[in-house]
Amino acid sequence: MFQESKRYKINRIMSDILILGIESSCDDTSASVIKNGVLLSNVTAGQAVHERYGGVVPELASRAHQQNIIPVVHEAVSEAGIDKSDLSAVAFTRGPGLLGSLMVGASFAKGFAQALDIPLIDVNHLQAHVLAHFISQGDPDEKKPAFPFLCLLVSGGNSQIILVRSYHDMKIIGQTIDDAAGEAFDKCAKVMGLPYPGGPEVDRLSQTGNPKAFKFSKPQIKEYDYSFSGLKTSFLYLLRDKVKENPAFIQENLADLCASLQDTVVDILMKKLKQAAKDLKINQVALSGGVSANSALRKTLIETGRKSGWDVYIPPFSFTTDNAAMIAMTGYFKYLNNDFCGLGEVPYARINCTL
Repeated sequence: MFQESKRYKINRIMSDILILGIESSCDDTSASVIKNGVLLSNVTAGQAVHERYGGVVPELASRAHQQNIIPVVHEAVSEAGIDKSDLSAVAFTRGPGLLGSLMVGASFAKGFAQALDIPLIDVNHLQAHVLAHFISQGDPDEKKPAFPFLCLLVSGGNSQIILVRSYHDMKIIGQTIDDAAGEAFDKCAKVMGLPYPGGPEVDRLSQTGNPKAFKFSKPQIKEYDYSFSGLKTSFLYLLRDKVKENPAFIQENLADLCASLQDTVVDILMKKLKQAAKDLKINQVALSGGVSANSALRKTLIETGRKSGWDVYIPPFSFTTDNAAMIAMTGYFKYLNNDFCGLGEVPYARINCTL
């Protein structure tokens, strides 16, 4: 159905291109509409149900997506001021992510595209995080990275350095061999009794703490890869030993613990990024993913960029976490490249090292 003729594609490209993006990789149900690369709407419904469990429960996430997806898409189309019949294509997150959650978004996108007889576009979630830097909000002074550039992608499930040669050509040159930076924040926060998600709480409490109060393990990993499992273990052992001596240790040192943890994570991330930029002689450096909202990481990247002569790109907070605007933006670039998919494409939980 979606193997369109070349003439049909050219006619589409000559008119306005309206892409509906659908994101459902984890616990946020999001829909967005982009017109000719400019954002018209971006609607997201979260899932508070997971807070009591200290993490995302896959089965509960997929059920919540089923409840949220129709009203979220309806609101995104309405907010964009268009009719669904105006859409040129539907883009959806195919992976990586939670399979149950991905299946809800993929199934809806397939049915929606088939009903409207428009192309379907599958999107890699991580590629979309990178291309979030190209979302336009209509401001003529917006700054966009120039190719090639390096992108540090940090989230709850991923910590990667990506070499971006074009919209369609990306390569992961470094990634975590175990836990991600965001996962380290969340799990250490949980041990300290902080609410989920722990990353923002650690960042907030760090503002009044001493980042050099405590020392934690820093891994020695080859090339540009990361590891955060040793840091988590080091953090846990410190708490175990100190609490034996003083049961009130965590509460009395909460700000310093958070600041020291955050400083260690940021140092680990930046060390590999600086090395990659130096080795590859690239001065265009971008940040993306949910952990890119972290204030210390943002500040350190800006300071490092100033000292190293980098052009630094940091997305608005609204585009750091999972959102459909980045899915629609990626779908827009794939539409221009005539890169569509069929109804038989299935979601995937993991990817290899090439985007």
